[in-house]
Amino acid sequence: MRPFKAAGRLLNYSVSRVNGQLEAGLRGTVIRRYSRDPPPSGNRPTLDGSKPGARLPDGPGLLEFIRAASENETANGSDGELGEDVPPYLSGDTVPGGRRRVYFETYGCQMNVNDTEIAWSILQKNGYMKASSCTEADVILLVTCSIREKAEQTIWNRLKQLASLKSKRTKSQVPLKIGILGCMAERLKEEILEKEKLVDVLAGPDSYRDLPRLLTVAEAGQKAVNVLLSLDETYADVMPVQVNSKTKSALISIMRGCNNMCSYCIVPFTRGRERSRPISSILQEVRMLSDQGVKEVTLLGQNVNSYRDTSEVPFHMEEPTHLSRGFSTIYKSKLGGLRFADLLDQVSRIDPEMRIRFTSPHPKDFPDEVLQLIRERANICKQIHLPAQSGSTAVLKAMRRGYTREAYLELVEHIRRIIPGVSLSSDFIAGFCEETEDDHLQTISLLRRVQYNVGYLFAYSMRKKTHSYHRLQDSVPAIVKQRRLEELIAVFREEAAKLNSELTGTEQLVLVEGASKRSKVELCGRNDGNIKVIFPSVEIPCDWSSGMLAPIRPGDYISVQITSASSQSLKGTPICHTTLNNSAKLISKQTVSNGQ
Repeated sequence: MRPFKAAGRLLNYSVSRVNGQLEAGLRGTVIRRYSRDPPPSGNRPTLDGSKPGARLPDGPGLLEFIRAASENETANGSDGELGEDVPPYLSGDTVPGGRRRVYFETYGCQMNVNDTEIAWSILQKNGYMKASSCTEADVILLVTCSIREKAEQTIWNRLKQLASLKSKRTKSQVPLKIGILGCMAERLKEEILEKEKLVDVLAGPDSYRDLPRLLTVAEAGQKAVNVLLSLDETYADVMPVQVNSKTKSALISIMRGCNNMCSYCIVPFTRGRERSRPISSILQEVRMLSDQGVKEVTLLGQNVNSYRDTSEVPFHMEEPTHLSRGFSTIYKSKLGGLRFADLLDQVSRIDPEMRIRFTSPHPKDFPDEVLQLIRERANICKQIHLPAQSGSTAVLKAMRRGYTREAYLELVEHIRRIIPGVSLSSDFIAGFCEETEDDHLQTISLLRRVQYNVGYLFAYSMRKKTHSYHRLQDSVPAIVKQRRLEELIAVFREEAAKLNSELTGTEQLVLVEGASKRSKVELCGRNDGNIKVIFPSVEIPCDWSSGMLAPIRPGDYISVQITSASSQSLKGTPICHTTLNNSAKLISKQTVSNGQ
């Protein structure tokens, strides 16, 4: 690579791979002047202060390094990976992350939780240790969200709290380093560096591999930034390390980025274009989690059901992507590759006792082969997230969602015909640009007509860079947004309570998560429809025919008879331990008897 000149500037030369090409960047650390010409001769002192031409003192030669490394490998059986056997000529402080403790705080969506696990995997392999609290940490990393203004304000407030923690470090302690990771780092890099001087590291969603280098730069007292977006980064070769090793559920990222360009959404600008992780990598992770005893995995993506793996040459067919009836996209139809139905099929075959969920999908990507597969496989949960965002066709058009109210309702009916008893959840935005009162009432009527078991409802928050920021007016007053949001929430809860009350008296298969947050003598878990179920912590029969009792532990499948319901949860009495497949027939019979 051709040398470059730098005179008296604070620079750091780094190389990042973007779209298969190397891109050079210059950032914050001190370097000397470089040029294509050799250094001048004369009486200029050498770096060690000796005169020119003086013989340098003898030091260790190459053979000493090779001999020491060989002896170390022989003694320890090392494979040479950094973080397992440190070369003898390096002290602990010079190894990346040596004795540094890192603490993560995660905000926002499930994708951010998975990002935390990816970042922790990378740092752990580079010698970092896990801190149990921010007070004992040498590095605090905030994994952030930019989807709404409120989410970002939470981070600004947290940074103010961390400022005092940083100032209290004594001279004998390692200086505390604070980093912002994820979407907010990408969206607000300039503001963060200028407004919050205590932030040392900024890393975007595609820059986690660079975290060890960035932290090394920060250790030298410089600001370290890498927010480059990638067209091919999926972290396919990074096996996430669960932050909570005791949980029996896991999140698996199968794709990153989004191409939909909905007018309100910042995701394409903070996470980049859509790209899918190779299916072989996903299956490897699922098998690993199954071997570890994980009982439920959730496949993640910004548009999870538009997954398309073209890494295998034989699957480059010319068949276009099949969209739901009445739906369209603003981008060209994709050709070839293994689709979401192929992935779902292979993942569900790995462990019949492992539940499979996925989020967040787009309604346009529900062809019949996906719906048929959900119906047929006992371990694919009969629960579908179907984000509507609005019940008004006019608003949906302004949102650039690619469907009408009528097309959405037709899809709901189609799903319920193919998957009887399916549980539906959805997202709604109150007070979008130029939303009228009639538009709002149409959304309320959609909530009543569809009836969702789970809902995520928010007031609209305009984001810079989005289509709506440039083309639409945020004309709905904040007080009106809040009133409309409260009305949507009230209607959702009313309808959800009706749906959940219909489950009273039924027996539900529940995967136990752990202790209830509100009671020390109760446990909680979720049924197939992803509804929280609360029940007493008691010993129950090992199976339907056994008289032996066993305690209930996280990761157990148990049968629970539902005794009461609210809009948010179910309560019941645990009957016995069971398995996913043994309970499938029981659930099927109940679905038929309920006429669903």
